[in-house]
Amino acid sequence: MYAIVDIAGQQFKVKQGQQIFVHRLAGEEGSTVSFDKVLMIDNDGKVKVGSPTLTGANVDVKIVEHMKGDKVLVFKKKRRKGYQKMNGHRQYLSKVVVESIKQ
Repeated sequence: MYAIVDIAGQQFKVKQGQQIFVHRLAGEEGSTVSFDKVLMIDNDGKVKVGSPTLTGANVDVKIVEHMKGDKVLVFKKKRRKGYQKMNGHRQYLSKVVVESIKQ
């Protein structure tokens, strides 16, 4: 059984017990969050597709930890002009575990 759920503007294909990294969520570590924007559920070949979401369906996840992603370096340069600019960025993420998928 899997579901496609919209979490913070991004769509994820999730299964029960799966760990995923999403944009930073507002809850505390160890708390449970429920998402009701479920776009599709596949239960052993029985597919339910919402238009755009399924009513009454939700996905419960548990926040394992808040963390920062890997550093992404942005390097800008204009050749023969002496212009160089280095910039770095680390995205704030939340590691979550899918506890249940309800239809």
